This record gives sequence, C-alpha cells and structure tokens, in this order.
Amino acid sequence: MKNKMTAAVLMVLCVLFSAACAAEGIARSDLFAAGEGGYKSYRIPAMIVSARGTVLAFAEARKNGPADQGDIDIVVRRSFDGGATWDEKRIVYEDGAHTIGNPSPVVDRDTKEIILLFNKDNERVLVTRSVDDGATWAEPEDITKDVKPEGWKWYAMGPGHSIQLRSGRILVPCDHTEKNVGRTHVIYSDDHGRTWRLGGTLPRETDEATAVELVNGDVMINMRNNYMRGKRAVSVSKDGGMTWSKLIFQKELVEPVCEGSILRYTRAGEQDANRLLFSNPASRLREKMTVKMSYDEGRTWPVARLVNEGLSGYSDLAVLPDMSVGLLFENGEKAYHEKITFVKFGLDWLTEGKD
Repeated sequence: MKNKMTAAVLMVLCVLFSAACAAEGIARSDLFAAGEGGYKSYRIPAMIVSARGTVLAFAEARKNGPADQGDIDIVVRRSFDGGATWDEKRIVYEDGAHTIGNPSPVVDRDTKEIILLFNKDNERVLVTRSVDDGATWAEPEDITKDVKPEGWKWYAMGPGHSIQLRSGRILVPCDHTEKNVGRTHVIYSDDHGRTWRLGGTLPRETDEATAVELVNGDVMINMRNNYMRGKRAVSVSKDGGMTWSKLIFQKELVEPVCEGSILRYTRAGEQDANRLLFSNPASRLREKMTVKMSYDEGRTWPVARLVNEGLSGYSDLAVLPDMSVGLLFENGEKAYHEKITFVKFGLDWLTEGKD
C-alpha cells in the first residue's frame, strides 16, 4: 500500500511539474515509450541537428526489455520544424538477435554528411553515414581493427553526440574494459570519417563520456566516474585527444554514476559570450534531470535549472536552428527508462530571465 501511495504522489508531482514547465516556456514531446512499436524498452538517447536544420533523435530500441544485451536495434525520429513535430520512427540498423547500440552521431560541417558510429554486441565498432538527413543510411563499415587493440574487451561509443573540432578532426568519446577495469578513450578521423584511428586513453575507472572543444582549442572530456563516486570526472587534451591531463573531479557536477552530455552553446566573438551546457541527473540517484550552464569554459557552473523532478537517466543536448536548446532524456514514473522525452527551451527559461 505504501509503495502504491508513493507512486501515486510521484505521478501527481510529475504532472504538476510538467504543467508548470509548459507555462514557463519549456515544451515537451515523448518520442519513444516502452511497449510501442514492438519494443519493450527504449534507452540511450542521442541527438544532433543536420546541416539543413533537421533534428535527429536516436535511441536503442530493445525488443525484450531494458537489459543492455539482447535483440537491440538503433532507431531514429526526425523533426523538420525545430522539435515541434516528429516523423515516425524508422530503423537505422538492425542485425537479428545481435545487440546494436551506443549511437554516437556527428555532422561533418564540410561534407554535410551525418556520420553515425555504434557498436555490435559491445565488441565491434561500426560506422554508417547519411547524405539525406537520415532518410537512408549507408551499409555500415566495420572499423574495429583500426580502433580496438588486442586485449580490450567491452567496447562502447559515447553514448551521445560526437564532435568535430575546428581543425576538422572528428572526435568520438568511447570506453572499454582492459584487464577488467573500465577506461575512457577517444577515436578520431582527420578525413571526414573515411578512416579512423585510436587516440588517447584516460586513467582507470571512468567510462561513458562526452566532449567539447574549448575556445583556446583544447578539448575537455567529461566522464561518468566509478573512481570517486558522486561527482563527474574531467580531463583536458591540448593535442586534439592524443594525450590527456590528470583527472579533475567536479563537485558542482554531482552524479549517480550515469551518462551525461556536454555541449557548446555559444562562443564569444561569434555570439555575445562563451557558454557551455551540461545535462545529467543532478543527484546521487537517477532522478532530477538538470541542465547547467558555465560562462568560464567549464570551471564553474553557476546556472542550474531542473527539467524533470522525477526519475531520470541518460540524456543528450543539441543547439536547435533557432538557438533554443534541445534536450533528449530518459525518464519515467516507476523506472527512469520508461520513455525518452524531448524538451525545448531558451536561454531566458534556463537563466530565469537573468541572461
């Protein structure tokens, strides 16, 4: 009885919180829900905006439930109006009963192609691309031999969006297990995703990661932290991801050991100020999906706005064509992975009118 009452109260709070958000200038759309379309669960969101302004929302579609292994496909939904409406779900790639997952998309600003890296059975690394805004996808290429040394076991991309540096390099955060220890690493391409190489590896006991290029050209990687739990791990590379600094643990970025997303929102000179965004469940539990903002390239995070009070999980951020912010994240009432929701908000909402 107590559990039922707790669930009922949480449901009412979530409904009231959603209504308040709508009134305050944040729009919501549930894009993937457990049980729909022949899949018992959807997890692991990733999102990018194409060169034409199409918003692509990716997810793992899990046939038999929320477990990380099993019959899993990668699916996508697209929006041509900045997230107001979405087309029907389509399969990007499937392979029978194999686990196809960890979507990590990036847009090449020169070729305009959408490049998508992902895993097969968390052992193989595959890459596909689309030249028509995600309507169709090329036959995937297996690049495992180029980016996975002997002795590495579990291997995962991102998950979440990858980045292209100002140099043109495409940089993909990844993780693997080595001697039964999880470690973050990166892979990269300097020829628009035609060939791939292994970059630097981070210290032990970090894994799922997200990266951003700083205004000085350094790359900052922000990682799920299994070493000093409760806070995000951060490292910086001054050579495009080939080597990394010692880990820094950011107390401001509290976490429950969960994936998060980091993104450049604006750059001084091109816009009025430097702003970075970060999203994750800002709690020791998978709850309280929050977006934070930094004005000093990730050293401090003075702005924080709660997006979802209840259970929350993985997320990904994107800057939309009208300079509003899109957030794609897992959430639910009884479990944090019941659905994947897209929300859209502006700088005014995020800062409560202070910026």
